[in-house]
Amino acid sequence: MRIKTVLATVALALGFTGAAQAQTSNYPNRPITLVVPAGAGGGTDVVARVLADQLGKRLGQAVVVDNKTGASGMLGTQAVARAAPDGYTLLVAYSTPVFYAHHIFAKVPYDIRKDFEFITQLASTSLVMMVNANVPVKNMKDFMAWAQANKGKINYGSYGQGSAGHLMSAYLSDSRKLDMTHVAYKSEAPHIQDLAGGVVSWGLGTIAAAQGVLKDNRVRPIAIFGPKRLAELPDVATMAEQGFADPEFNTVAWFTLLAPAGTPKPIVQRLEKEAVEIIHSTAMKARFQVFGLESVPGGAAQFHKDFDAVDPVIQKLVKISGAKAD
Repeated sequence: MRIKTVLATVALALGFTGAAQAQTSNYPNRPITLVVPAGAGGGTDVVARVLADQLGKRLGQAVVVDNKTGASGMLGTQAVARAAPDGYTLLVAYSTPVFYAHHIFAKVPYDIRKDFEFITQLASTSLVMMVNANVPVKNMKDFMAWAQANKGKINYGSYGQGSAGHLMSAYLSDSRKLDMTHVAYKSEAPHIQDLAGGVVSWGLGTIAAAQGVLKDNRVRPIAIFGPKRLAELPDVATMAEQGFADPEFNTVAWFTLLAPAGTPKPIVQRLEKEAVEIIHSTAMKARFQVFGLESVPGGAAQFHKDFDAVDPVIQKLVKISGAKAD
């Protein structure tokens, strides 16, 4: 009896192994979904749709984008954490739900380290500080004078509670004692539209989301929150160039690709290989530049390295800005 039981167990194990190998070898054999935990029209959505187009061509399957907004990106991120780990549901996320959430929110419905396979970072971007066109400032010197003269009266927006835009804006307000009120939006597109409409006076955002309102002069860029000027806005100086040397103003935002934990290693490696080749292609670099995005080295190892390096910096930024939330 024992011999039969052992043989049955071995046969069952071999059956599972064979099924897993078959699943891996013919991957993909149906459409792939990229879940974006933000609304259409924002920087993450732009990156995801560009990636979906190129990835679909390489894999020979449709790659569709599914926008799942809510809870500062945690709703869509949680959906992927709970998805089947088969390579057909992936996450294209911005910094908030990946790098920031576990420092800010008391309850995060996933563990980014345990519930996901890191595939690669896709691009990075420096955020642009913009004011509504009716705000009478053209640079940070003007902004500070205006802010000091209107303490307690100014609202600023962000693309989510705990987002990079929120933290760096809050840090500017709190560290300079400007007494400003934060207005959080569910995603970047409505934030930019309300900034252009004057509902909020200023905020940080990506060129990808703000291209339209920048071109028709409904908002005015006054500073780059990052280490260098952007090619698309060469006349807009960085915060450091304007006398704000705090390292917190140099924090870039990342766009990332992840899969549910337990996704077969060969599938993860295939996705990593294809995605890294895509982001390093000449055509993709050119498209990224149009949206104010920077190419990154890419790869899972670099993703883990950057995550570990930036984690204490974000922890400090959250503490200084006071951006804790329930």
